[in-house]
Amino acid sequence: MVDEDIAEFHEEFFQSIHVLADSDGQYAEDAFFELYCEQLVDAGEFASFERVAWAGTRGARIDGYGGDPAEAGGTLSLIVCDFHQDRSVTSLTGTELEAALKRPANFLKRSLDPVFRSQLEETSPAFGLADMIAARWERVNRIRLYVLSNRHLSSRVDSVPVVEFEGRTVSASVWDLGRLGRYMASGRGVEDIEIDLEEDFGGALSVLPAHVTEANYESYLAVIPGQQLADIYDRYGTRLLEQNVRVFLQARGKVNRKIRDTIEHAPEMFFAYNNGITATAEGVTFVTGREGGRVARLRNLQIVNGGQTTASLHAALLKKTNLSRVHVQMKLSIIDPELAAEIVPKISEYANSQNKVSTTDFFSNHPFHIRIEQFSRRVLAPSADGVFRQSRWFYERARGQYQNARSLLTVSKRKAFDLENPKHQKFDKSELAKFAMPWEGFPHFVARGAQKNFIEFAKRIETSWNTASENFNEDYFKRVAAMAMIFRETEKIVSAQPWYTGGGTRAKIVPYAIFLLSEGARVQGGEIDLLRVWKLQSLPEVLAKSLLVASEAANQVIYFDDAEQANRAEYAKNQICAARAVKAKVEWPDRFDDLLISADEVKEQTKTARKDQKVLSSIEAQAAVVNAGAEFWRDVSVWGQKHRMLSPRDAGVLAVASGMPMRLPSEKQSVLLVKLLEKFQAEGCNLHLDTPIMS
Repeated sequence: MVDEDIAEFHEEFFQSIHVLADSDGQYAEDAFFELYCEQLVDAGEFASFERVAWAGTRGARIDGYGGDPAEAGGTLSLIVCDFHQDRSVTSLTGTELEAALKRPANFLKRSLDPVFRSQLEETSPAFGLADMIAARWERVNRIRLYVLSNRHLSSRVDSVPVVEFEGRTVSASVWDLGRLGRYMASGRGVEDIEIDLEEDFGGALSVLPAHVTEANYESYLAVIPGQQLADIYDRYGTRLLEQNVRVFLQARGKVNRKIRDTIEHAPEMFFAYNNGITATAEGVTFVTGREGGRVARLRNLQIVNGGQTTASLHAALLKKTNLSRVHVQMKLSIIDPELAAEIVPKISEYANSQNKVSTTDFFSNHPFHIRIEQFSRRVLAPSADGVFRQSRWFYERARGQYQNARSLLTVSKRKAFDLENPKHQKFDKSELAKFAMPWEGFPHFVARGAQKNFIEFAKRIETSWNTASENFNEDYFKRVAAMAMIFRETEKIVSAQPWYTGGGTRAKIVPYAIFLLSEGARVQGGEIDLLRVWKLQSLPEVLAKSLLVASEAANQVIYFDDAEQANRAEYAKNQICAARAVKAKVEWPDRFDDLLISADEVKEQTKTARKDQKVLSSIEAQAAVVNAGAEFWRDVSVWGQKHRMLSPRDAGVLAVASGMPMRLPSEKQSVLLVKLLEKFQAEGCNLHLDTPIMS
């Protein structure tokens, strides 16, 4: 980024920090940590993060960590912030960077000292982290020190040396204003990666061309040594994984046992037994010609299929398994950078769909999210007291939709957009999951962080959608918006309390407080009337009071009651903590009953909303079927015949669709056609409607 771009980005980022701090009642440094770490999770640096604000003597300090090393392949990620309130861009010098890196390193050293741990308050996040480091130390194989700065790293600083501590590799990752700005501006969900195979990874890779001249991309076939692939992953980690694959890999958990057994007991058979990997890159440098040549460098390599294979090889590398006889087949496609954001996710989707990957693994394109998006663009929220203009709750199904929608407008229309879609009423997929899961009884999932919570949420949505998609109707959307209001207001309530200690504890207290509120309503035979909150577009006074007492009870359960884990942040992620919370005694304020709606009323509301959604879905299906055209449905019919998947009824409705416009499919036939297409897609059919339908 040039100086002008850095200055502009600094101003935008600085404003975002203070807007978040003011709206949520946080300290600016807490907001800085949260915003920065959310981007690093997106970038694949770590899967989750925890705020731990502690500063001691002798240059020891910590601001957070990137999750439990036991769940991160033995990597311990320690974070320190370099946050400055300057309105203009300032420089981070090499000397200052060196001092910053020593602070988390000193905390690490002191954490291994039982005397130091005994001096920390047991309920503090710092004690929890120090205790976890000591308990996990035998499983830690590498340490990454992160410096997050809103200053611009001096151009004189070109590298940070890798060192060792007690036999573990210690490396540094410095995110300054320029690096963060470049990443966020790229919009691709991955920071630029430059891989020099010759210089850093054992040598150039021989490839064979496998593309046709008419295609607007190049493809190559290669056999990559297992050691080389593992070493590359060891350097770049999940940043190599296209985001769908990254989340898919997290959702599947442990290393595949069959892959592991082949690596350990029959490495020479790995090529024969394993399907290999599919990868993309935005550029390659050849040692020799492109025809049967050798690739020396790769730019922005992304593994779009085969994440489990890659992670398994890396796990074997960490166990010091000999990988010299392991070889992996690779299909490599070179995609123009301007097309990468569009094409790479599609390659990922199609490559994985052939391997029966659940649609939950492609979250943005799941019809659940598309339906919520459509409601968010159509449904107007009631006017709040004293306000005449109606507004919308803007659902960001894909990253950057809100900003993209604004950027396409003129200045005057942008002002109207902002009034109709206020920023405080914007929410994305991860936030939706965060808002909803406490009401479903899973505050401990929310406590595990955005990505892990979203994975669990997506599993539940997938099951519910397949069973009764009409449950996700306009009333559901309104309830979600009410949940958002309640969650965000609870954050403000917690931050304003004298007992609130900060340092990341709020992220655990809030979901547990909402969980206790929901449980309190259930015990009394009802539910919180979320549609009333939607109609008011604010919280009734008694609801705010109830959330306060629920927050105090949640704080007590997580941080002060007897617990089976010393690290209270990790304890809150455990189902045991949620089970203990259910037993907490909460003295609800007077008129708590006014917040409730009876089970019979809920049942009647649900029945009406389901019926309305069925009618809406059938109309949408018919419109999409007709818009797709007769030729599209003839292609679907040919695919079904070729794969012997057509029943007589299927053939009949496809014949009707193929004969348009002489005869139009009915609403019922259109719903059947959409479901039939979805069934074919699950078996590898690559035909897609322009607009996915709410089946």
